[in-house]
Amino acid sequence: MRIGKQDAPFSSICTSDATSITVRGRDLCGDIIGKMDFTSYFWLLVTGEEPTEVQKLFANAVLAAIAEHGLVPSVVAARMTYAAAPEAFHGAVAAGLLGCGSVVLGSAEVAGRFYADLVARLREGAGSAADIAADGVRTLRANRQAIPGFGHPQHSEGDPRALLLLAMAEEHGIVGEHIRMLYALRDCLPETLGRPLPINVNGAIPAVMLDVGFPLGALKGISLLARTASLIGHLNEEGQRPIGFIMSGAAAGAIAFDAGDPA
Repeated sequence: MRIGKQDAPFSSICTSDATSITVRGRDLCGDIIGKMDFTSYFWLLVTGEEPTEVQKLFANAVLAAIAEHGLVPSVVAARMTYAAAPEAFHGAVAAGLLGCGSVVLGSAEVAGRFYADLVARLREGAGSAADIAADGVRTLRANRQAIPGFGHPQHSEGDPRALLLLAMAEEHGIVGEHIRMLYALRDCLPETLGRPLPINVNGAIPAVMLDVGFPLGALKGISLLARTASLIGHLNEEGQRPIGFIMSGAAAGAIAFDAGDPA
């Protein structure tokens, strides 16, 4: 049975022969190992091109910004999985990544697609950035959807990671259409939403990365790669100073049984 398109049986990422391994047109042993840092290699793998110094700077910055944020759901899931299955380090990492979705960790991708759609409308001449941003917010609210990339339960005066990334963008002169649309969204919120909201890190990351040329389709990979590093750190600590079962016990103690209608 043929399922899906089957007319392009090619890959341009990697090949090998008896004496060499070639990745994106470069000899792995001769050109990459010991000569290229991992962030540049990641960019090369995704895009097929080595990053410029500015692109590498911002890739490093956003990876550091999103990697660690304490006992967030992905970390809790990983540590509790590792406590229950200490032989499955890889399974615990996978458990932490499987929850990368529209609310937590994967929200940078949601925000990036929203900003890219608004920028596409701007390029088509659908109105000013301010008008397009306000219309986008009104559409989201009409569908009872959150404004992606805005608001934070703790950093109500401004997410320090977002503020730093955007300040770096200004400093290095890479502010483009996506960051400007992010600012247009921020500026329209008091009127369209009735109150201001701070830009959070998952708003700054896609705006910055799209403006330095990272592909929209790979935005979620930024969060996945960064959080994988954090999960490995947490699981190493879990093996030495376990808290997985403490968290499990705390959850059981915090939730009361309700025999009523679950609906």
